[in-house]
Amino acid sequence: MKDALGSVQSVLVLGGGSDIAQATLRELVKRRTRTIVLAARDPEALAPAAEELRAAGATTVESLAFDARDTAAHESFVNDVFARFGDIDVVLLAFGVLGDQEEAELDGRAAVDIAEVNYVGSVSVAVPVAQRMREQGHGTIVALSSVAGERARRSNFVYGSSKAGMDAFFQGLGDSLVGSGVRVMVVRPGFVHTKMTDGMDAAPLSTTPEAVADAIVQGLARGRETVWVPSTLRYVMSVLRHVPRPVFRKLPI
Repeated sequence: MKDALGSVQSVLVLGGGSDIAQATLRELVKRRTRTIVLAARDPEALAPAAEELRAAGATTVESLAFDARDTAAHESFVNDVFARFGDIDVVLLAFGVLGDQEEAELDGRAAVDIAEVNYVGSVSVAVPVAQRMREQGHGTIVALSSVAGERARRSNFVYGSSKAGMDAFFQGLGDSLVGSGVRVMVVRPGFVHTKMTDGMDAAPLSTTPEAVADAIVQGLARGRETVWVPSTLRYVMSVLRHVPRPVFRKLPI
């Protein structure tokens, strides 16, 4: 439960190794978040991040095993977390894979792998999360989407389509939760300088994990449903959505 000042007290991060997630947690701890559950395929690799958060003031930081592809285990995983740690104020879905577009165009298994992680995994775990939050009567689900999902581009349409599906799911989930005390906030960053994009050419209006984290924290405080990072991308994508396809496919994006 949030404290008397409205500060987030507890957070579950699915994809705890994410640069954006870790930057967000550092900001939340500054604002009195004290219980953090980090979930990732390799929880032992999260030890340095967990120690940093404890040193910053978090009183409980636990690392648990979680695999977005293991959908059969998602419901029990969520139930166990809520049973062990009690009410969770924020659940941040920060896992995802970019994949290799060239490979995915030629190998159906590679394309499906991207979709399974980014879309199927998100849907699978978000359903029980939403149910547990309904039961507790409060909370916010934060879904890290991408501007790539706003309109699939030739250069990364497999990844973009997986994010488009994810984005649409969480918009609908948010609408279904109105009146329950539970909210959904969809975050749409542009190109972010992270481990996932290391070595890639930065796109225009690129940003940093810290900038995305700040936008997430501000969005939580203001009760936002959608957050764009940087905010100017809202207007850029509004234009690009309406560019005719013959023109759009020729754009260097």
